[in-house]
Amino acid sequence: MLETSQTMPAALTAGPARYSEATKSDDAVISSDFETFLKMLTAQMENQDPLNPIESSDYAVQLATFSGVEQQVRTNDLLDGLGSKLGLMGLSDIAGWVGMEARVAAPVLFDQTPVTLVPDPAPGADETRLVVRNAAGEVVENRIIPTSTDPIEWAGVDASGTPLPRGVYSFELTSSGNGVHLSTDPVQAYGTIVESQNTDGTLWLILDSGHKVQADTVSAIREP
Repeated sequence: MLETSQTMPAALTAGPARYSEATKSDDAVISSDFETFLKMLTAQMENQDPLNPIESSDYAVQLATFSGVEQQVRTNDLLDGLGSKLGLMGLSDIAGWVGMEARVAAPVLFDQTPVTLVPDPAPGADETRLVVRNAAGEVVENRIIPTSTDPIEWAGVDASGTPLPRGVYSFELTSSGNGVHLSTDPVQAYGTIVESQNTDGTLWLILDSGHKVQADTVSAIREP
């Protein structure tokens, strides 16, 4: 008598749970060579012990297992194709954002024109300070601003009123309440989008500052 484990590949007898561990070459055989499976099943029937024949229910289980695995392979292929199409559709959608200004919690380029900032004070804050750093991480401004979520225009000048040089700047908001530090959080700012990308299904935006942010982290889009 030929045992099932001797006449069929392990991926066929183990069911869908074990099939996920099979190699890509096994996937190709299972999904395309149903005729081979039938030949193996026929050989099993011809060589079974006549005094101890295999139950017909066992054949049904083997056939159902193979069919289920084959269907799983096809389903996975369809899902992969659908995922790729959805990724392309998403990229097509955000391609129109190029040239627009995105509100992000990331460094942005200051080109001698005011930058719109959107602070978000911590709950309970009664004092908020805006901390501005240049590309080298040096603090170029540290001043108290209104404790509000209203947008403000950062003019890009130092304490003496001298314009800061063109470059990439980042913004933080330090919130305090009753003289106690509550939090230090990045401040969202508007930066210009120069490119959109799809990397392994993740949509990315490239800002004119050179920084790369995920599209789903953008909280607002506006005309420049």
